[in-house]
Amino acid sequence: MGRLNPYTLQMELTRMFENGQSFFATTKVHDWLKERHHNPADYDIIFHQKPAPPGSKSVMVVEVELRRKDGQPVDPWLQEQANLHA
Repeated sequence: MGRLNPYTLQMELTRMFENGQSFFATTKVHDWLKERHHNPADYDIIFHQKPAPPGSKSVMVVEVELRRKDGQPVDPWLQEQANLHA
């Protein structure tokens, strides 16, 4: 049975950036891609820090932009899941 993780990737990345651990964010995304049977070496990973939505307890959120190195479009579902809000 799969591991249940109550936190989204975006929540974990935002927490890493807030705690000064952004160095490990790329590794976290690599692991996330592997869990979804994608090769991390096929992607460039870009992080965007944005203001949190009004009413949020956070000051900022981190969004992930995935770009395929071969120029092909990224699967829209995969990109959506990477930035899924809780």
